[in-house]
Amino acid sequence: MNAQVLGISVDHVPALKAWAESLGGVNYPLLSDFWPHGKVAKKYGVLRDEGHSERALFIIDKRGMIRYIDVHDIDNQPDNETLYAEIRRIDPDVGGEPVDEVKAELPSGGIVMYCSKWCHDCKKAREWLNARGLEYTEVDVWTFPGAMDQVRRWADGKLITPTFDIDGTRVFDFKPEQLADLLE
Repeated sequence: MNAQVLGISVDHVPALKAWAESLGGVNYPLLSDFWPHGKVAKKYGVLRDEGHSERALFIIDKRGMIRYIDVHDIDNQPDNETLYAEIRRIDPDVGGEPVDEVKAELPSGGIVMYCSKWCHDCKKAREWLNARGLEYTEVDVWTFPGAMDQVRRWADGKLITPTFDIDGTRVFDFKPEQLADLLE
C-alpha cells in the first residue's frame, strides 16, 4: 500500500530484540525511544507520566503531516482493516476499495470543541467543561469529515486540539482563563 511501518518503543534495543524474537520476528523496523527516555513519545503526546508509552498508531502522509491517530489500551490489538481503510482514504492511489467520505455539516452555535480522543489537553478541557456543567458539542477531528480541514483553516494551517468555536469566537488550545472569560 505504498506505506512504511515502523515500531517505536521506550524500551532499550536489547529489550526490543527480545520482544521481536518472542513473536518469531517482525517484518518492520523497530526503533528505540530509550534515550533521552521517551522523547519521541512525548513529542507525539503519548508518553504516560510513569514513563510508559500509550499503544498509539499514527499515519503520516508523504508531506510529513499526521493524518490519523488511534490510541489503544495496551492489551487491545488494533484492527488492521481500519488502518488499511484510513491509508486508502488518505491516498486513494494505493489501490483497494476506496472509502467514501460522507459529507456532513459541521456543528455551530454554543460551545463546539474540536478535539481528539488521545489528546491530553482535550481530556483536561472535557473535565473543565463538565466540572462547570457546561453543555458542549464534541467533534473528533480525526473521524468527523471536514473537521480537520476546518481547524486548519482557522489556525493558519496548524492542527491544534482542542480548538473551541464558541458562537463564532475561536480559542486555540486549552486556555482555561480565556474560556472562563468567554463562558462564565
